Parts: sequence; structure tokens; C-alpha cells
Amino acid sequence: MPTDLPERRTALTGRVSALPPSAGEHTPSPPHPRDGARPGGAAATGAGTLQAPGGAPETAGGMGRAVGVIASTAVCQTALMVGLGLLLTGPAAGVWPLTSEDEVNEALERARTGTLDTLSLIVSEAGNTLTVVVGTVLACLALLLVPRLPRWRDALFLSVAVSLQSLVFLVITEAVDRTRPDVDRLDASPPTSSYTSGHTGAATALYAGLAVLVLHRAKGPWRRVVAVLLLLVPVLVGFARAYRGMHHPTDIAGGLLNGGLSLLVVGRALLTGPHVPAAAPSAATAPAGAVAPAPGRTAVVFNPTVTDESACAELRRVLEDHGHHEVEFVPTTADDPGEGQTDRAVRDGVSLVVVCGGDGTVRAAADALAGTGVPLAVVPCGTGNLLARNLGLPVKPADALAVALRGAPHRIDLGRIEGDGMAPAHFTVMSGAGLDAAMLEGTSDRAKAVLGWPAYVMAGVRELRAPRMRLTVALDGARPLRRSARMVLVANTGKVQGGAALVPDARPDDGLLDLMILDPRGPGGWLSAVTTLMRPRSGAGGEGGARSVEYFTFRRADIRFDTPQQRELDGDPVAPGRRLTAEVRPGALTVLLPARGE
Repeated sequence: MPTDLPERRTALTGRVSALPPSAGEHTPSPPHPRDGARPGGAAATGAGTLQAPGGAPETAGGMGRAVGVIASTAVCQTALMVGLGLLLTGPAAGVWPLTSEDEVNEALERARTGTLDTLSLIVSEAGNTLTVVVGTVLACLALLLVPRLPRWRDALFLSVAVSLQSLVFLVITEAVDRTRPDVDRLDASPPTSSYTSGHTGAATALYAGLAVLVLHRAKGPWRRVVAVLLLLVPVLVGFARAYRGMHHPTDIAGGLLNGGLSLLVVGRALLTGPHVPAAAPSAATAPAGAVAPAPGRTAVVFNPTVTDESACAELRRVLEDHGHHEVEFVPTTADDPGEGQTDRAVRDGVSLVVVCGGDGTVRAAADALAGTGVPLAVVPCGTGNLLARNLGLPVKPADALAVALRGAPHRIDLGRIEGDGMAPAHFTVMSGAGLDAAMLEGTSDRAKAVLGWPAYVMAGVRELRAPRMRLTVALDGARPLRRSARMVLVANTGKVQGGAALVPDARPDDGLLDLMILDPRGPGGWLSAVTTLMRPRSGAGGEGGARSVEYFTFRRADIRFDTPQQRELDGDPVAPGRRLTAEVRPGALTVLLPARGE
């Protein structure tokens, strides 16, 4: 790392703050401090909306959406787990470290003692079917009867996660036939396949699920200690199962993965759905005394492929309820995804532009609205809807519009990017090259329509074999950095599908852009990268030795690739090329955001 770059590091990253401009350049105003996430507020109330977390179950529409998300994502989970099992028993069976698994089981057999046999039996029973079922029932009853208000959503989360893990496990054992380790087994062998460890998967779903609820709901410093102890249980169960000769190490890993994915799938639908919006930008970004624009002429720019007539009628009713009676609905086209329609609306003197579509439609409209001061109301109707999620808006279109109209205008940043064979354009969320662009390019419209955002995950798995790229990065005029990478991402906001904070410190109102360079090498590198991406961070932290993931902040970045790379802009693939130049436009877009407490 060059010594002329002032560093601001977090664990396992190499985060570098933006350099001051060179002499003679204009000095932009200092960015807002990264003071951590602010509460996004409760969900909007009223007919058809969701109640605050911990309250009664969602309405039929909200529950139906949650069931659809769980079902579609569970299909991807099952396919992934079965695919890994077929890989373990097929092409990868003769590849290290799988060839060394028998040695691990034999070493554990030689290390057995009477005391360890007893302890392993006790620990193994913590993942037994009867123990998990009884534990789940008792935990759900406690969630419904002990608190002052029943925690229906938490009880649903735990029970559905445990059930989903079991269903996926049953499918896996039918599809994958793997014999148990060739050692003396201390337990009777059940008729199921060795892959995956059902005890470990069930323990992960139950005890890690309880840990999630403790961290999500409880207060006080003790909650972290309790959560760590709960998270240790499935790990100990897995070790006990291997010690007792019941599973190979990769069977244990498969159980942990199956249980963890079940929690992620169900938690995304029930705990971090539209009723728990993301943290919105700081209120400091709004002008003093700012209020929502007075009702006047309103243009609704909508993508007709994801917005039908009934949705338009519902949006019209919401607008009229808030006093907006002069409303014109303008559809996008294949040739003009929203920029031209928005530009004409601004020239015609509208006081508000409502955009109903995915991130590509929002980006096109933002391109036309940049610097005009005309406020934008984002109505998420696409597959990813990343800007809406990062701004703390509900994902239901009518709810998002209602809370925006009750809110106030806030100024957020835009990124401006250009490159060879790529016209200059703005982006609201992220732009990049490498794995993410290939993933977007490889996802068909049909897959997105059927599966939603999990279709991107399936495409991403296919692209993991792509060779890494070599690149040079120059930040704010500093000496260039030489890197290799699987993916390069320029971010204005940090959260992606599933609520994951891919670039955790990126904020849309800080006057900066963030750069992520992802370069994991081997299984250990991918594990390090996943651990880094899942670890919550805020502000400076300790220095780490791994460079699987690096983060930098900047105002202008010049990125040059040794060979042409696939590129993307707010989720839309663009022409491959060898260069990207990105810079921030602070406060260029005015957006209506929910009032605090919405």
C-alpha cells in the first residue's frame, strides 16, 4: 500500500479515506461523519400494511408475499444443497481435502475415551429430532405467552426456519446417496444418507435462530454473550457427530450451511421484510424546514412490464388521497427506459416525479433529475429495488408512495460514471465490473420473473469459475494501486438483496463513493470474504491481515483493466470495456423520504 494514502482500516479490509485535493483545486465541503445506522422507523400503518415488529401477524397480502419469497428462495436453497452433495459424491470425491476426510474420522476414532464418549452423546442429543421439536415448541410458546404482547412474527420465524431445514434435509437425503464413515460408529445408523448431518442442520436452525432473536430483540450487554453461547451449540453438535463416527466433516459443513440458509431465507421474509425498513439518510441532509412539495402537477413514470393497470390505479388513489389530482402516467419504452419521459416532465413544470419500476428505471429518471431540485418519489416495482431498500422505503408500492408523500425532501448523492464504449451516466446504487456484471448478464428475464432476486444467486454460482482480472486503481489523484480481483464495485449505497450490507459504510448522503475490491483465493479466501461481508462494521477498527475484501472511499476513481471486462450500471449490464471513471455528485438528487417514526 503506498505511503501517500492516509489509511482508515477495518478488520480484514484496507479501507482508505479520500485524499484532499491537490493545490489549486476546489475543496469540497467535508463529508458527513459516518455515525452508524439510524433507526429507519416503523412501518406505515393503515389498511393493508404491516404492524411494528413483534405485533400480530401480517395481513393476508403481506403473509402471501412472505410465503412466496420463502417458497421461491427455498427452491434455490434445495438446488444448491443437492448440487453440492452431488459434487461431493461425484467429480470432487477424489480431490483434496475430500480425500483426507477418512483420516479425520479415523483420528477422532483413535482419540475416543469414556469421558468424551459420554460428553459427545450429551451434546449430540442437543440436535436430536425430539430435542429440537420440543425446544422449538417451548421457545415458540414462550414467545407467545411471556412478553406483554405476543411475538407472533418471531415465533413464526423460528418454527418455519426449523421446518424448512427439515424439509430441505429430506429432499437432500433422497437425492444424494453418501455412505457413512468407515469407522466404528457409536450410534445406530439411521437409514438416511450421511450427507448432510441432520442433527447439525436442525441444531443450527434452532439455536442459531434463538441467537438471532436474542440479538434482534433483547437489550443489554448480556445478549451478545448469550448469542455466542447459542451459536456454539450447533458447532459442538457437529463435532460430536463426527467424533461418534456418524458423519464426514463435509457432512457437518453441509448441515451448518443448510441450517444457516434456512434462517437466512425465513429471516429475510419475516424479520427484515417491508415492516423493518433500512436506515434512511440522516435528517441533516434535508434543508431546514423542508416539507413535502405542495400538490401540483405530478408525473408518474412507470415501467409497464412490472406495473399493471391495477397498480397504476392504486397509485393514483394514494396520490389523490394526498392532494395530488393533476397526475399524468407516462410509460417507459424499450428505447427510453425513463430518462426522456422524466426530462420532458421537468421541462413541462411538474412539481413531483414519481418513478415506479426497478433500479434501472429509477436510475434513468435520476439521470434527468440530477441537479434540477425537482423531488423524486421512488416506488419499488422491480426485482432488486435496491435504492428503495437503502432509503428505508417499504417494498410494497402503495406503502412506499404513501410514506414518501408524508415525508420530506432529502438531498442524496449520485455517482457519475463513464468508460470506453460507455456513455457518461449517473447511478444511484452501484456500478462495477467482474463477477456482479457477469451474474447480471447471465440472469434471464424469465428467471427473474419466476424466482425474483434469487435468480441472480444461481447465475453467480455459475460465474465463480471465471478467471480473476488484473486492474489499476487511482483514487483522487494518488499513486495508482495494482490489484487482482473477482469483482470491483463502486457503491453509493451499501445494501443488496436479502438485506446484506455488501459495502457496509456506504451512505447516499456523505459526499463520497465507496470502492470494494473482492479477491478471495481458494476455500479459505471465500470463507474470509463471507465472514468479512457478514460482520457489521461502523467506523474505524483493528487492522486485519487478509485481503480477500478491501474497501476505499473516494471522490474520483480511475479504474483500468488489463483486459475487457463485463460491466454493470445499477443492475443493468453495459458494454464490456477496459476503463471506468467514477466520481461523486454530492446532493445532486432530491428524494422524498419517510418522516422519522414512519
